[in-house]
Amino acid sequence: MEQKPTEQDGKLALFEHIEAKANEARLRYGLYIDTETIIRMLDDRTVVRFPVGVRFDAEGLEPGEPAYPMPLGERPNEGFCLFIHPALEEQTDLLPLVIAYYIASINYGEIVTSEEAELFGATLLGLETESYYQAMCEIVDALPSVAQSAGDPEA
Repeated sequence: MEQKPTEQDGKLALFEHIEAKANEARLRYGLYIDTETIIRMLDDRTVVRFPVGVRFDAEGLEPGEPAYPMPLGERPNEGFCLFIHPALEEQTDLLPLVIAYYIASINYGEIVTSEEAELFGATLLGLETESYYQAMCEIVDALPSVAQSAGDPEA
């Protein structure tokens, strides 16, 4: 009798797939991924399944959120705009960390949790998952509130 796959089997398969895709991208683009490289990756459909533009704007960001991939239509193939906190625009050393985090959710949608996002980002950038997580926490902790970046002195 054939055993049906469990939810845990599905999660493991997704983890393995995400890790493999991040490793493929890392090998294709080189071991050092800077801002220019990760922006090029956004146009490579073998890395990012759907079109993505980048905009430094706090629109759609929740407090403590460094970026948000806003769908540009009803279907993923219509693309996304990755709104990135404006405080990060000049932080080119941090942008690969932030952008890499959101690639998994753009590629796989709502099934992606922070665990999968961290796995993809860490693998793509050649970091241990815990180190990547800590770096993302530091980025988030250093961000001014969305209201502050919009010029609201009350925030």
